[in-house]
Parts: sequence; C-alpha cells; structure tokens
Amino acid sequence: MKRILLVSANTCREPLPVYPLGLSVIAAALTAAGHRVEQFDFLAAGESEEAFLGRVAEFDPDFVGLSLRNIDNCDSMDPHGYTGIAKRLVDAVRRASAAPVILGGAGFSLMPEEMLAFTGADYGIVGEGERLVRDLVRDLSNGDRPASPLLRNERPLSGGEIPSPLYQGELTGYYMERSGMCNLQTKRGCPYRCTYCTYPALEGNRFRFREPGAVADDIERAGTDHGVDRFFVTDSIFNDREGHYLAFAEEILRRGLAVRWSSYIRPEGIGRKEIALLKRAGMSAAELGTDAASDATLASLGKGFGFEQVLEVNRSFNAERVPCAHFVMFGGPGETAETVSEGLANLERLENTVVFASSGIRILPGTALHARAVAEGLLSADSPLLEPVYYRSAGIDPEEMERRIAAAFRGARGRYFPPSEGLERLQVMYNFGYRGLLWDQLIRYPKEPSC
Repeated sequence: MKRILLVSANTCREPLPVYPLGLSVIAAALTAAGHRVEQFDFLAAGESEEAFLGRVAEFDPDFVGLSLRNIDNCDSMDPHGYTGIAKRLVDAVRRASAAPVILGGAGFSLMPEEMLAFTGADYGIVGEGERLVRDLVRDLSNGDRPASPLLRNERPLSGGEIPSPLYQGELTGYYMERSGMCNLQTKRGCPYRCTYCTYPALEGNRFRFREPGAVADDIERAGTDHGVDRFFVTDSIFNDREGHYLAFAEEILRRGLAVRWSSYIRPEGIGRKEIALLKRAGMSAAELGTDAASDATLASLGKGFGFEQVLEVNRSFNAERVPCAHFVMFGGPGETAETVSEGLANLERLENTVVFASSGIRILPGTALHARAVAEGLLSADSPLLEPVYYRSAGIDPEEMERRIAAAFRGARGRYFPPSEGLERLQVMYNFGYRGLLWDQLIRYPKEPSC
C-alpha cells in the first residue's frame, strides 16, 4: 500500500466553482487498488500554499497526483491562464517531498508535452487515468520506470469499468455551500465533430455508457453520506441518440430519488416528450451547446443542425417550463458582417431564455479548427499554444463585431456580452445568497391557470 495525495489545481470560480469529479474518480480507482488516498483541493483550501505544504508534510505521500482541469478561461476579451498554478504546486512539492509528481486531467491532456516541460513534473497521464495511474504506481513501486514519462491509454475503459466517484465530505461541503451542487457523469466520449472541440480526443469518438443503476447508486450515496441533493451532469452531451439518457431518468423515477440536476444538451434530437420525462426525473435546467447563431456559421463549426432546430428545442423547453441557456461564439469560421446580422436577429427570436455570447474561439491542438487556422496562415503547425490563441474569421472586423453584439444585447433581459458582464451579474446573485447555476433563476414563467 502506498500513500497517494491527489491534488486539484483548479482555481477557476467562473461561472461557479466546479467539484473536482475527475479527482474523486481517480481516488476511487486507487483506493480500490489498496492504496491510502487523500484528496486536496487547492481552491477549497483558499488557494493557500501554506495549507498545501502542511498537508504534504502531514501525509508524507509516496506519490503526488496533480489534476489540471483548465489551462485558461477561453475568454478572448478577458483572458486568464491557470498553468502557472500547476507549476507553483509542483515546485512546492519539490521543496517539501521527494515524492514523484504525476500530472493529469483534461487541461494537462490538451498539451501534455508542453505542460510536462513547463511544470517540471515527473510523469503525465494523457486522457482518462484510472487504469494508467494505478499501473504507474505499481511499476514505480517495483522499481520499473516507464519508457516515456507520458503515458497514454491503449484502449479506453468500457462504461462498466468507469469507477463511481469517491466523494469527500470536506469537499462536498465546500461546493454545496459555494455552488449548490456537485458533479456526476453518466457516460464518456462524444461522436460529434464540432471543429473546435477536444472531447473526442480526450474521451474518444463514441459514447461509453455507465449503467443507469450505477449512476443512481452514486446519487443515493452522495445524498446519504454527504447530503448532496443537486448535481450537474458533466457528460459532453447528455441527450445521446441511443436513448441512454432517458434510461437514466427512468431509473431515478423508479427509485423515487428526490434530486435536482442539470446538464449539457445538444439542441437537436430532443423534444417536449423527452424534456417532460427529464423534468419529472429532476432536471431543473439545461445548458445548450448552440455555439453559433446562423446556419452558415453552424455548418462551419460542424454542428450538424440548423438554427430552426435550436428554435424548436427552445420552444420545447419553454413549453415544459424548464429553463435553458444558449452559449454562442461569434467570429468563428465563415463569420461575416452578414452572418453577424443574421445571428443577432436569430437570437432575438429565442424567447424566455438566457444567451451568453463570446468573441473568437480558442484554438487547441488536434482540432479541425487548428488545422484550418494553419491552412489559412493564422499560425504555423508548430506554433506554441500554451498561451491562448484565438480564431477570428478574416471576414469580420473583430472590434466592430464586438460593438454590434454589445449594442444588440444592451438592456436586453437574459443577454450577456462580453462574458465578464454575465459573470459580474451572476456574482451579484451569489452575494444575495442564491446558489446553483444562477442564470436559471432569471427566467420567469407566467402562472399556470388554476383548475
């Protein structure tokens, strides 16, 4: 048995603090392998390096696993990076312990070679780490060093092999107080081909479903052990075409679980009947990956649906009185002054909803957007991307586009641009004691007629 300290390096609070689900799943895998595992959240510890060093000294770990969720906030108008925090924590371990440092997490896996070199960590796990980190700890404990400091999966875990999270009481308490919810995952992977997205590279290009009963067990356990009654489902897309998401809802209803949850929804392939079922099972809100506001820009992003489908899904959510929000990026491939006009007009057609708009799209390696940016001469194939680089269509003047979006949204209820404005307004609600997604509480439905 080895002592393993798992550390969440995430300090992003916007739009709300997010429970480190990946950390808790890795903790479960290592605990099942017989190791003594402690979880430390740098954000929950007040970003205190002193508290972190104190935990290292007290626990005296044989290994330290450091999870990096984000490398930056993907906001071209108010950029914030997080890679420096990971380096600080690695340096702190070096001062206090001889334990090898293993990096992982979605943020690390986006640019593993660069992050390993930048932080000076010993090893890195690319992609899902449950099996790899277990095997790495075993091999290093036996004196066997891997041929490369970067380890990659030869095959992804099946849905049944994905462990249940090991929720930790101190952390659930912190996140229930700060955001009013914890995280949950019903599947991994994504079969869609959005040009900017890294999910297929990180989790695979097909869905791998966990058994609905196993997920419901997670909900019950979190409620019984830690009083958690609200979750965000972190699946890349919740409403899969296979209907697994409906089986999950039916399992909640079968057990009679009193739980509220929200998720990411693809605005296609879901209608009022499905939303009604999800609502009965506790869905309280949905965040829609609309991404663009005109048919031309939707096609350029490889979305696979048109804006009329977005409108129809929005109507269905309104009909069932379930709040939904749309996240839209202007300035991507194919954007012109004309598509901006069309997009702004389309967004006005979305009734009783919230829209968060942003400018430009963060370019990440391995995506079709990156290949397009290279082909268009916006950057070279070997350009460093650890510092954020944004795609903006050559067909628009970015500053003029941003002025037009701001003017169109000014004074409009539930319309937020730039992203920092939306975050500021949500922070006001937080200060008044509201918890949860917050934006969903901005939507008001008329009173239903009494019988």
